[in-house]
Amino acid sequence: MPDLLNSQLAGVDWLIIAGYFAAIIVIGALASRGTSDETGFFLGGRRMPAWAVAMSFAATALSAATFIGGPEYAYNKDLTLLVYELGKVFGAVLVCALLLPPIYRAGCSTVYGYLGQRVSPGASTAASVAFLIGRVLASGARLFIAGTAFSYILYDTLDPSSLITAIVVFGAIGTLYTVMGGIKAVIWTDTLQLIVVVGALLVSMVLLLDAIPLPVGEVFDVLQADDKTKLVDTSLDLSRGDTLLAAIALTFFYAAAFGTDHDMAQRLLTCKSLRQSIGSLIGATLIALPITVLFLFTGLLLFVFYARPDVMGDAAPAMAVADGREVYPQYLLHELPIGLRGLAMAGLFAAAMSSLDSAINAMASSALSDVINPVRRRLNPQAQVDDAGNATASRGMVLVMGVVLTASAIAMSLMYNAEEDTLIPFALSVMTFAYAGLLGVFLCVILTGRGSTRSVIAALVAGMAVIAASRYLPVLIDWHYGLQGAKVWWPAFPYWMVYGAYVSLVVCWLGSPRK
Repeated sequence: MPDLLNSQLAGVDWLIIAGYFAAIIVIGALASRGTSDETGFFLGGRRMPAWAVAMSFAATALSAATFIGGPEYAYNKDLTLLVYELGKVFGAVLVCALLLPPIYRAGCSTVYGYLGQRVSPGASTAASVAFLIGRVLASGARLFIAGTAFSYILYDTLDPSSLITAIVVFGAIGTLYTVMGGIKAVIWTDTLQLIVVVGALLVSMVLLLDAIPLPVGEVFDVLQADDKTKLVDTSLDLSRGDTLLAAIALTFFYAAAFGTDHDMAQRLLTCKSLRQSIGSLIGATLIALPITVLFLFTGLLLFVFYARPDVMGDAAPAMAVADGREVYPQYLLHELPIGLRGLAMAGLFAAAMSSLDSAINAMASSALSDVINPVRRRLNPQAQVDDAGNATASRGMVLVMGVVLTASAIAMSLMYNAEEDTLIPFALSVMTFAYAGLLGVFLCVILTGRGSTRSVIAALVAGMAVIAASRYLPVLIDWHYGLQGAKVWWPAFPYWMVYGAYVSLVVCWLGSPRK
């Protein structure tokens, strides 16, 4: 285990960071009021204000993957990641028009409870298990990404021992305040965290513009000359995930993320009414768009700052960037003045915490409501089992899920290939394992009136199998035939959801129609 903390951070910086962590823990403690039962702990008593839900939703959608991966993507490539925002908009519209109304009106503790009402308790349990598997993988990837930044900040290195230590510390802090206050702690801390993230981002951009010895117009000319300002790629190559066509395909991905992933959808169920729930989702989408733009433009400024010494002249930084994942943390750590450096670090931690806390809470809610308690009822039909247990059981499950996600993040740190993956596509593609089956099942149940417990289970398995084949079959073919330098053609991950969800819908449809 590393034994020396990074000397780049001064005492004032550590004090600011400690103050930030103390603030979110205090918020978690205050939020614990009114969480003595399942509805209070997991749904905030269905009384959360829509504006706070929107900010929390946006904070989780951004996460550490955007804080680190957004600048990394623009630094290494260009602005084509912005086309993903088009998929977010279309996905949000699809959820508001089709998925959210029936799910919200069902009045269940989780989105999978809707399947329990419309199909069978076994269907909701199966969907919850698929969600838990997918969320362990996806949130493990997000926590790993947060750990890369945390490791660099704590130890100024990404060696395996430092990275694992950072992941464990980060996971422990996020689990602590979520155990205290449940979904209310998640929403209110996310609201604070989004403000801190944006503040750190704006400070970084202002200082970068001041450090680059060119007017803004000439900076843009430099970026344009290096082909860094490309916004839209109209290529029809399905093996690429950064084109306009891929963005449209991402509609299905984001529909699954916003409507069938309880990590995201749980917050929508905390609003006072369906109208407020829809408004919070639309608001979150509008909030996230300009923030993503700022992250990408920060990456472009970092490219000029680090990769164009001819432009920087005497103002060029002494340190080079060895790994794109390090570019933004390296700037924050080595170039910002004392005090602002601590604020920026707090912003980075805030981005990471906003995705960790919600995942832990949603997984605990789903595990209790849709898996553990239904099994207890089947084993002992006479027992009185609350849908998600009391607050003590809920907090215990939150603790368990925190440990599980931390272990998953450590595994992800060993799986990631920095030479082949950028962080955001890596994190998003991991999520598709559960999303394809879940979206197909929900669309089938809502649109066709068909589905049975067996067909739901088969559809979830089929969706996961399609995604697994899409991710690993090309790798296995490469390995089997020993191709040297050549890559097997295969659709990029945005398209996996399209045919994966379709296969799942068809398989679910084969079940007997509900009476």
